[in-house]
Amino acid sequence: MSTQPALPSLFVSHGSPMIAIEPVPASAFLARLGPVLDAAFGRPKAIVAVSAHSLTREPALLAAAQHETVHDFGGFPDALYRLRYDTPGADGLAPRVAALVREAGLPIHVLPEGGLDHGIWIPLRMSYPEADVPILPLAFPPNWSPAQLFALGRSLAPLRDEGVLILGSGSMTHNLRMVFAGGRPPLDAPEIAESAAFRQWFNERSAAADWPALLDYRAQAPHAALMHPTDEHLLPWYVAAGAGHEGPARRIHASLTYGCLGMDAYAFGAPASALQAALPS
Repeated sequence: MSTQPALPSLFVSHGSPMIAIEPVPASAFLARLGPVLDAAFGRPKAIVAVSAHSLTREPALLAAAQHETVHDFGGFPDALYRLRYDTPGADGLAPRVAALVREAGLPIHVLPEGGLDHGIWIPLRMSYPEADVPILPLAFPPNWSPAQLFALGRSLAPLRDEGVLILGSGSMTHNLRMVFAGGRPPLDAPEIAESAAFRQWFNERSAAADWPALLDYRAQAPHAALMHPTDEHLLPWYVAAGAGHEGPARRIHASLTYGCLGMDAYAFGAPASALQAALPS
């Protein structure tokens, strides 16, 4: 058992891969996040990372001893493909994580495979540029409901007391057809009304710990289907939320790109309020 304070669980929006080389408010936030976490809670011993780009039929841990950078995108500048973020794996943590998930009555597979998709390596390269924190990717089924993924996250909650950071990575809004319709809009384009309404609803329901509404976001949130034609980029939010299910969720960063691609980040659990105060949105 770790003697360091319990960590919050986190959700970050990774947005376009271009944030790795194109400064935006979210990239500045991510660069501050690691040092603030370290100062408040101690450096994580490992990170269980749940990305919108690692999808499987049933939950699966990628328990390689070493991870390499996966450039799982196309059509971007060469400078982006030259970036590397190769980290140690957290293969020794995999049996503990698998046991917790199985105790909750959920399926889990442990695979001797590795590789970090851009939803993992891009934000973590900013927060922990030394690439020295072991990472255990947890792939998830995109057809699971928010309630099922919340339960998956809840099974991971004990890890927060053991110095393990639970990190979900996706996007607060994610309609790429809207982003690219008629040509890509300016990076700093004004926010469209539908995006603002969706993000505001999520923030208000999170601050109120209104889990029934949040779990039913597709029916209750304004413009939900427009902001997420498919919801795999929001689903990691629910894993992180389940891991920090006690108390309200706190938005720790709010920004967007291209007028409709939300870059919000959230913290969950009892320590979330302190982190929110240290990282004003």
